[in-house]
Amino acid sequence: MFITPAWAQEATKDLSEGITEAPSFTNFMGPIAPLILIFFIFYVMVIRPQNKRMQEHRRMIDNLEKGDRVVTGGGLIASVRKVIGDDEIELELAPGVIVTAMRSTLMLVRDSAALKRAQHAKDAAKPATAETEKK
Repeated sequence: MFITPAWAQEATKDLSEGITEAPSFTNFMGPIAPLILIFFIFYVMVIRPQNKRMQEHRRMIDNLEKGDRVVTGGGLIASVRKVIGDDEIELELAPGVIVTAMRSTLMLVRDSAALKRAQHAKDAAKPATAETEKK
């Protein structure tokens, strides 16, 4: 009904002769190769970049210092007033408004106090070298 007579005759011929070939590696890899390729592309395009972002975020949260400007998960912009232990920080939302937050709720460090100090040191050294070059 669903199979043509030509295919049916070929199938009965194969059954009567018996299968003499052992399944080969190429016959096995044929259907598996596209799945492996899709997984590899998925890993390169999705999993690896996400892991890198998670590592950068963890590093950013671990390196918080007093004076850093941060954005919380709720969208509040605050400055770090004090680091309390491994998982809590004290944030100053406005002058006199102090809250305690979990480190894990921080989404972004906008301005790092350490980067500002490094920039100020670089700026302080830059005019001195510029003046000596002019002379």
